[in-house]
Formats: sequence, C-alpha cells, structure tokens
Amino acid sequence: MTVAVATDLTTGTWAIDPLHSSISFSVRHLVVSKVRGTFEKFSGEITVAEDGTPSVSAEIAVDSIHTGNEQRDEHLKSADYFDVEKFPVATFVSTGVTQKGDGYVVDGDFTLKGITKPVSLNLVFDGVNPGMGHGAVAGFEASVVLNRKEFGIDIDMPLETGGAVVGENITITLNIEALKQA
Repeated sequence: MTVAVATDLTTGTWAIDPLHSSISFSVRHLVVSKVRGTFEKFSGEITVAEDGTPSVSAEIAVDSIHTGNEQRDEHLKSADYFDVEKFPVATFVSTGVTQKGDGYVVDGDFTLKGITKPVSLNLVFDGVNPGMGHGAVAGFEASVVLNRKEFGIDIDMPLETGGAVVGENITITLNIEALKQA
C-alpha cells in the first residue's frame, strides 16, 4: 500500500465549491429500478500538508435531500430514515489517502444519523486548472457504496414477491470542484 502524495495540488487549503460540485445517490426501488437524488447543501475542504499529504473534511446538510418528489423527500427526512430533526448533518473526515492504480482510495470516518463507520471512497483526481481569474481549481470524482442499515436506516418494507421496496445499498457519487484558498 503506497501513501498518496498530492503532487499536482499545491500546499494549502482547497475549499469545495458547492456551485460547481454535486453529491448524488441512487438506491434500488421495487427491485427493478432506481431512485436517484441529490443533497443540495454541503461544504468541505481538502488540505494539503507541507509534505504533500492530503486530508479531506466535509459536511452535508441532510435535510437538503432532493429526489424530485416532495412527499418522498419529507418521508426521507422523517425518523423512518434520516431523522433530520435529531441528526441534521452528516460528516466525513479522512483518515488516509492511498494510491490505487490510476486513482486513489480515500479512507475516512463517515457519520450519518449519529453513527460513525469507516468508509473507503474510490477517487479520481481530474487535475488542476488555473481557473478564470479567481485562483486555481481542482477537480475530483469519488464514489462509495454504503449499506443504509449500518447507519441505522433499517426500515424494511418487504414485497410479496420477494425483495424490498427500498434496497439496502446506496451508491453515493461526488463530483467536486475545489478552489485554492489564498
């Protein structure tokens, strides 16, 4: 296992630009299709230490979930699922970054609904661009599959024909643009 050093990212802090970034998810619905959605409010930063070692921290406003169906969104915010009144924020704090082939793996602690679990995100670093007069911009794509039951979202609605209304595994996809801070 090789420790990754971010040679293309300069030392310092890179703030996630929510206007040019997205956090989306998909989950099986009725076994045969997928429901997709986004979290519309989030923040975070990538910090590159003097030795080139990167670290990541992020927060997601869970009540900003959007699936295109207001009734479903309200149900997802309820105690059946995310319980946003008690747990309004999900967090991620990296514990290490390693190179894997042409990409990277970002290990970290993810907290959702008051439960913290280690997760590993597969990451592609898309490079750095000088930006458009506001400083350098870095791009990243990451994904992870999480089992909702591990985070206390254990509602089961079995179907008569087998399976469940909502699948257990959720695919999270992040497209991140980060701005170099002065």
